[in-house]
Amino acid sequence: MYIVTGGAGFIGANLVATLNRRGDSNILVVDDLKQGDKFLNLRDLEIADYMDLTEFRDHLRAGRFRNARVRGVFHQGACSDTMEYDGRYMMDNNFTYSKELLHFALEQNTPFIYASSAATYGASVTFAEHPDNEKPLNVYGYSKLLFDRYVQRLLSRTTMAVAGLRYFNVYGPREDHKGRMASMIHQMHHQILTQGVVKLFTGSGGYGDGEQRRDFVHVADAVKVNLFLADSGSIQGIFNVGTGKSRSFNDVARGLIDALGQGRIEYVPMPEVLKTKYQSFTEADITHLRAVGYDAPFDSLEEGIQTFVRARASATP
Repeated sequence: MYIVTGGAGFIGANLVATLNRRGDSNILVVDDLKQGDKFLNLRDLEIADYMDLTEFRDHLRAGRFRNARVRGVFHQGACSDTMEYDGRYMMDNNFTYSKELLHFALEQNTPFIYASSAATYGASVTFAEHPDNEKPLNVYGYSKLLFDRYVQRLLSRTTMAVAGLRYFNVYGPREDHKGRMASMIHQMHHQILTQGVVKLFTGSGGYGDGEQRRDFVHVADAVKVNLFLADSGSIQGIFNVGTGKSRSFNDVARGLIDALGQGRIEYVPMPEVLKTKYQSFTEADITHLRAVGYDAPFDSLEEGIQTFVRARASATP
């Protein structure tokens, strides 16, 4: 059995879908369906069981999974809202819960692959996995960083795969439920179809209008990295997951406008609340990931946008 937390969420559901394509359906999905429309991410997938997050944590604490035969844990569940300022809530969801699951995986001697975040870098302009570059700008980024450091202290306790994935800007199918936290590619696509215009921020951080840059990575590539590390059985560490090449928001907007055959760009001032917390540039250094043997290519932005647009056009309502 595989355990996928956050399995009704964006990356989690894509991971379940890929496991299904590999012939695996013995999957326990853990999530919180307080936002009920997330079920849409699961309705076409094959799983063995579903468990609410609260019930799952109760079972973990009571030791009710001790005799389960778990092939791997993919811990994708978290509060990913970078604008959430309730620190107690954030730390319980992203740090305490993650510790509980990590210790379970260590006891089971099973691979544990979990979602970290490029938000751990925050104010940094260098994006290699090193403490000197870890400068989170919000409690979300800090919660992820704290768990990364906790994991690193415990790696010597197991020879199994334990890996944290610092996702950069992931986009793709199954993120309709994310609202304001959906990828910028998803949001721009929606803006073009509903308003005929893409709204980008005016210049900031030394970058011109719409020239702020991100490392945009398709969710299919993020899933491939998860499975590579889990299947390795023994690779350990913290790894950036991005293409290794930053692209501007203007590039994204123009790519979507070309793919859709409509739309224009409009520049708007950045909200005051974001100005001190905004990353104007991110670019994953994937040297560490390549060094452990991950040699698969990442989709370019142009390839990813074409895949995204085709998937949206053929999506079931």
